[in-house]
Amino acid sequence: MMNKSLLAVLNDAERLLVGQTERAELAALDEDAAIELEARIRRARNKYVGQYRRAASAAVAEHGGRGKARPENTRASLKAEAFEVALSRVSRRVAALARQSAVELRAERIAAARAAKQGQGPGARGAAPAAGPKGPVVTGEPAGDRALRSPALAKRRASTRAAGARRQAKRASR
Repeated sequence: MMNKSLLAVLNDAERLLVGQTERAELAALDEDAAIELEARIRRARNKYVGQYRRAASAAVAEHGGRGKARPENTRASLKAEAFEVALSRVSRRVAALARQSAVELRAERIAAARAAKQGQGPGARGAAPAAGPKGPVVTGEPAGDRALRSPALAKRRASTRAAGARRQAKRASR
């Protein structure tokens, strides 16, 4: 629950917007809806932060600084703070939903890779997969990082690095 003094400065529409950031309402949102709500809250926060800064900077000549002008500008400051609190709630929820969808996506990709490795990939009904827009041909060769770690490739890579180092040393000694 948000501080009552922060809610008191908001109008009805703003209060409804901030009310959508309560725990129960956020739990009902999917990732896209939470991102859209986060964008709306961020726009409102930026609006009131901008109003606060403009009004306070206009009073700098009179008071000597934005901070000293703050007592006359508390309404915009409180509104900005209310939306900042709401934004932090929504951002935490968006982050949690993003982590959750990343875990689900990773599980799907691992399952698809395992199915492809066993020859049960999508559309692989006993026929050899065709190379094309669907992806590379699945062969018996090691895939991923294992394909890059053979002793012959390691020796070639070391030889290339040594040759480059010799060239650089020769150039530096001139």
